[in-house]
Amino acid sequence: MTSYVFTSESVSEGHPDKVCDQISDSIVDMFLAREPEARVAVETLATTNQVVLAGEVRGDVTHEEMIASAREVIKKIGYEQEGFHWQHANIDCYVHGQSSDIAQGVDEGEGEFTEEGAGDQGIMFGYACRETPSLMPAPIQYAHQIMLKLAELRHAGESRLGPDAKSQVTLAYDNGQPVATTNVVVSTQHAANATKAQVRDIVRGVVTDVLPQGWMPAEDALYCNPTGQFIIGGPDGDAGLTGRKIIVDTYGGAAPHGGGAFSGKDPTKVDRSAAYAARYLAKNIVAANLAEKCTIQLSYAIGVAQPLSIFVNTYGTGTLDEQRISDAVGKVMDLRPKGIRTHLGLNRPIYSRTAAYGHFGRDPEADGGFSWEKVDLVEALKAELS
Repeated sequence: MTSYVFTSESVSEGHPDKVCDQISDSIVDMFLAREPEARVAVETLATTNQVVLAGEVRGDVTHEEMIASAREVIKKIGYEQEGFHWQHANIDCYVHGQSSDIAQGVDEGEGEFTEEGAGDQGIMFGYACRETPSLMPAPIQYAHQIMLKLAELRHAGESRLGPDAKSQVTLAYDNGQPVATTNVVVSTQHAANATKAQVRDIVRGVVTDVLPQGWMPAEDALYCNPTGQFIIGGPDGDAGLTGRKIIVDTYGGAAPHGGGAFSGKDPTKVDRSAAYAARYLAKNIVAANLAEKCTIQLSYAIGVAQPLSIFVNTYGTGTLDEQRISDAVGKVMDLRPKGIRTHLGLNRPIYSRTAAYGHFGRDPEADGGFSWEKVDLVEALKAELS
């Protein structure tokens, strides 16, 4: 279809699942700050004034430090509510050492294959398109921006807003490009003394600022807190878990997803690092004008360094044969796990910032954050394909 409607959603930093993602990634950063080769796979569960940490690690961080990090994340988000409070929540840590059977498949010089291998089997996808300047699908980009601007208002002193929120944006497409907004849904936690009209006014202003001029939906197509009230929120309203918002984290459903979550994992886990590499390659292909949109799939086996497959799909928009592009991809970037980490500089404490408002479509940062959003492979791709 070339004419259709498509919807994506986002959630705020105070959403229960995102609280957990941020806690898990704060622990990843703590380990990597002390030891760039640390191994981390930490999951978080949150409910009413209760947080549980579990997983396996290799590195020099104590349970007490992990608990303190979790408490600091909750404080930074802004949870000081009776049902979930950074200071009063009970936090239990059951994190233990990494399995030696897994470690030997990842560590260089050990295991059946002596070269450093992937931390697990799996398939990872990357995607890019020309719908927005960041080469992201428009629905997820706007949904993220609505959530981010609401959070900025709250942190700037808008006391009527609470930390927990969700957004949903539906766009109409014509000839494969977004042309209008059909509806927007925003549910945001709010203070007990805030009226529905007040909250709606705040939300309307934010949505107007985010959407392109002339794209604001009709008043009856802007759904704000459609249940009528949203006072009880966060982990007190609904339990949270690490890794439950994988479509929010990526492309809002506009592209396939391999299934593996990102947060809580160090970059030897290809669930994370190879998904970043796939986005990096897809974005550079589109930026090089080799295609209007592009999906890349990579696959790996635990303990094996080389990817088992590289698949490129340009949806009929490519300027060259997809097999040629696929062959070039494997030449312009070392797609072994160690090669990915080296090329993108992933062995750094840069992950807490990724755990809310999307891992993709962000600006590369001076300290190496969001390095996979760079478009510095354009000339190498063109040269390889010339």
